[in-house]
Amino acid sequence: MNQRIVIPIADARTRLALPEGEPAADGSDRRGRRLRDLRISVTDRCNFRCTYCMPKEIFDSNYAFLPQADLLSFEEITRLARIFHARGVEKVRITGGEPLLRRHIERLIEMLAGIGTLDLTLTTNGSLLSKKARALKSAGLNRITVSLDSLDDATFRAMNDADYPVARVLEGIDAAATAGLAPIKVNMVVKRGVNDHHIVPMARHFRAAGHILRFIEFMDVGSTNGWRMNDVVPSAEVVARISADMPLVPVDRHYSGEVAERWRYADGSGEIGVISSVTQAFCSDCTRARISTEGKLYTCLFANAGHDLRSMLRDGTSDEVISHRIAQVWGSRTDNYSEIRTEATARERKVEMSYIGG
Repeated sequence: MNQRIVIPIADARTRLALPEGEPAADGSDRRGRRLRDLRISVTDRCNFRCTYCMPKEIFDSNYAFLPQADLLSFEEITRLARIFHARGVEKVRITGGEPLLRRHIERLIEMLAGIGTLDLTLTTNGSLLSKKARALKSAGLNRITVSLDSLDDATFRAMNDADYPVARVLEGIDAAATAGLAPIKVNMVVKRGVNDHHIVPMARHFRAAGHILRFIEFMDVGSTNGWRMNDVVPSAEVVARISADMPLVPVDRHYSGEVAERWRYADGSGEIGVISSVTQAFCSDCTRARISTEGKLYTCLFANAGHDLRSMLRDGTSDEVISHRIAQVWGSRTDNYSEIRTEATARERKVEMSYIGG
């Protein structure tokens, strides 16, 4: 009889500081970083098996996905979003897994949009976007980000490892633009020897399409993607390759804590972004927290343990007490994984991206 495989997402040891005492009066963590962005994973399931996120040999081998009862309900997600918003969160991003696999996701978007002044966004692999774009916009979604790692069909099919064609993702992007979910951002994870030869063609295509392409360094998220430093294409190299073909000039950040370093084409025809978690760590002004699919609060993408909020939601705990707990966790935060990353730390157990969202 096959044994069900469960990938550990936490153990007794944790690099997350435990809450101690009262939170800082200004709501900042121990490095002076304020909580401004919240990413909420609504499912740990995905219809792709991207090799850097959900490798097929692990996730199609009796992997223990969460049962439906363990997932936060839409009402619980909305309640948490209201509490975080009251604590200063300005942007909520819906993630997964693949969030469009969650049934009636547009209903959740409508509920979150009712909070009022949130910047509400969603990240998707684009596979269901052509069917959902109009409903998402009507429900109140502000913007959307689509993951696409190559325009070359063979390369893309190999990377998503689900034999999914590029053309259908591009149809989803077009549908999102038609629905008014602009500006659309397109994320490309770059892995040396796999898709780095498509950097310039991707830039050229999305420059013409008028969308913002962002290049993400291959990261050691989770414990299953076989990360090696040799596979990383530094963002500086990405910029140099594009600029040699289409000159680029740097652009100031929109706000403190912005993840992407921005570059615009010298002729004014658009811009790109690079996300350099490996080679140019941005821990010092990170303002992001994450809620996992089953309601655990994580203060770092590379954490190995979270803090349970679901039990508080379900046992009658008041919003005030939950808010104070969030403040304690954030106030004790000292995370700086990308500043201390080594080949050794990359081998440590960490939460999987499909569980926590990107």
